[in-house]
Amino acid sequence: MDGSLLLLGIPGPELTPDLAALFRKLQPAGYILFTRNIVTPQQTRKLTDDLRDLSYDSPIIAIDQEGGRVTRTAAIAPAAPSAPALAARADYGMTADAAVFSADLLRLLGFNLNFAPVLDLDHFPGEPNALRGRSWGRDPQRVIDFAGHWNRWHRKRYIATCGKHFPAGGRALADPHHDLPTSRATLEELLREDVIPYTALMPELDAIMLAHVEFPLIDPEFPASLSPRVIRRFLRDQLGFDKHLVLTDDLDMGAIASRHGRGEDVKLAIRAGNDLAMICHRGETAQTAARAIAELPLSMRDDARGRIDRFRRKKLHPPLQWSEKKWADTLHSLTTLAAEFPESANPGPTQSPVADY
Repeated sequence: MDGSLLLLGIPGPELTPDLAALFRKLQPAGYILFTRNIVTPQQTRKLTDDLRDLSYDSPIIAIDQEGGRVTRTAAIAPAAPSAPALAARADYGMTADAAVFSADLLRLLGFNLNFAPVLDLDHFPGEPNALRGRSWGRDPQRVIDFAGHWNRWHRKRYIATCGKHFPAGGRALADPHHDLPTSRATLEELLREDVIPYTALMPELDAIMLAHVEFPLIDPEFPASLSPRVIRRFLRDQLGFDKHLVLTDDLDMGAIASRHGRGEDVKLAIRAGNDLAMICHRGETAQTAARAIAELPLSMRDDARGRIDRFRRKKLHPPLQWSEKKWADTLHSLTTLAAEFPESANPGPTQSPVADY
């Protein structure tokens, strides 16, 4: 088995002995936590410390903490303003504050990677494509300006970042949590608009997450997240993201799970050029995934592991020492900032489960 190219979710707020034994055996590259894992700040910090203690190498401890509706710590802390709320205010100081306070909160809880910022252009703001309340805007330059500023200050506080969902999650008309969206966009159209924030911010992005979106005019066989044409040839070779950590979005989403079985999906993901295959919800399939990855050529696995090791050495930082005072101060700062954006707390209804995980 080879668990070194997996990023795994956890079912609850603590590690059971059986789960700890499984993780110790698999040695995944890291973990992602969701709302179901976060009950109190102290419990969350213990969970992330326990995960670190299971690992021979420093593990990735990741979270989706975009602000607004996608705030996994909502049970224990106020949400930072959403991306559209910050972009609408166009105040660079407030954008920096949102990034700094969020990063400090995450480091206190033991995280080292945030799956943000969203770099998708908001092509269809009225459609149920999972992006409502999450995009920095429609104009590439505006996304560069404000998502880039947020990203810069997040990294200054020693939390690694991940641009998503490459190449153009905003082109989706459907929600990939339910089924696979399709876009008729061409490579030329993506280069003219959607890819610009990625290339402009390339030196400041630590990782890239792929979109579960099908672009049949670019690759008629595979969605972007499983496409060698999109990942190896376009992202890595043509655009030059050959040193960045690259990973799938959650392979348990309906977009992939309804079409590929566990094992086939992770092999397709790594063959396509991803370094990590992410399994957020069906943890019971982790051993199946690890066995499937072990069937891939050793050179392919070593290539991915090399980028993961480089990411660990250069991008991951240890958590802040736990302090009740620092926690209280960070909550106060977030509360004060959030009060300036009351509209961000109520972004309107959505059919996407992204905010509920």
